[in-house]
Amino acid sequence: MLRKFFILNLFLFISNSIWASFIYVPMNDSNQKNHLKAYGIVFYALEAGIKSKWLLNYDGGAFLIENNKLIENECKIRGVSYQIISDAKAQIILEEISSPSSNQDAVTLEKAPKIAVYSPKDKMPWDDAVTMVLTYAEIPFDVIYDKEVLEDKLLLYEWLHLHHEDFTGQYGKFYGAFRTAPWYIEAKLSSEKQAKELGFTKVSEEKLAVAKKIRDYVIGGGFMFAMCSATDSFDIALSAEGVDIAEAMFDGDATEPYYQSKINYNKTFAFKDFDLVRSPTTYEFSSIDMTSKRTIPKTSDYFSLIEFSAKWDPVPTMLTQNHTTLVKGFMGQTTSFDRETVKTNVLVLGENRTNREARYIHGTKGKGMFTFYGGHDPEDYTHRVGDPKTELDLHPTSPGYRLILNNVLFPAAKKKKQKT
Repeated sequence: MLRKFFILNLFLFISNSIWASFIYVPMNDSNQKNHLKAYGIVFYALEAGIKSKWLLNYDGGAFLIENNKLIENECKIRGVSYQIISDAKAQIILEEISSPSSNQDAVTLEKAPKIAVYSPKDKMPWDDAVTMVLTYAEIPFDVIYDKEVLEDKLLLYEWLHLHHEDFTGQYGKFYGAFRTAPWYIEAKLSSEKQAKELGFTKVSEEKLAVAKKIRDYVIGGGFMFAMCSATDSFDIALSAEGVDIAEAMFDGDATEPYYQSKINYNKTFAFKDFDLVRSPTTYEFSSIDMTSKRTIPKTSDYFSLIEFSAKWDPVPTMLTQNHTTLVKGFMGQTTSFDRETVKTNVLVLGENRTNREARYIHGTKGKGMFTFYGGHDPEDYTHRVGDPKTELDLHPTSPGYRLILNNVLFPAAKKKKQKT
């Protein structure tokens, strides 16, 4: 009888040890072969209902996933570095992280967010960094555009991405360099046709309606991530509601006199006190962007990530997880943001202090949150119209692309109230 009791206890101990082990995914520069696909592994686990923890500021922002053969096999297939650790080892790590003296925290990831990428159905002669990295990391997403937004389809998603977009109805300010290019002419005609089909007389009016729907989506609790020209053109469109700022070559009639004085900065998400660029041939929307004001050579173009308190400010800490605090800069139509135009209630997550520019910012609006990230492609310094797309197989540890994926994953976190 005693022998049977011992065997039963041994069996339960062994079974429990196997069940209680974890997959540990390190995220430092020296112990992870593919940082980008690691996010895909965590997303895959969440979709399968497998619990995960994000270890903020620990080993480059490592992940702890309940051990499962399915996840382990995916790590092998996708080339993601991992270790199988015991429950005891996991508890030691969590106790170390929970120490009041450490600027670390363990955040529970609960559910994979449903993702929408706002992008035109037509192929444009440039690439979208977010679409590329989501595809590379094998994170599923749906592509939506104006029709779906105006039909309130955003309510089906927790996370929305905007990239190289123009919400002002000025066709990306490409008029000066590309007005005779076939792709520009075709895109302009397609936009005008779409606006009419949706019941608008001008593209600028239709784009404003889309921007307002996105605004309401965020206020209602959605997460929005924008890059490049989608950042400033979105705020400009909201600030110019009811004011015609588009020249005749864009909408068929003249601009409103003294329109600069009628801009309402109270309607924007992130920016204030900016001046609009009036010239239709200048590839620039406003004084928000730092592209023409930069004095930094390519070789020394880096921005620093700000350190936050993991236990007190988990959201900005999640958004800045990386295996380096110094990230290589990159250009875009909107490269970075003039600090003088960033509202005081908006958090700067990444900056170049020498040039007085914010690169990566975050804020709240109503019940939702938004993040703006300047630049076009983190691994192509001057990505131009017609350039070939970046092959992420050559950049599997990209710190710049990691920042994008932080934004994809953080809506999955069990929320804690921000304290500062």
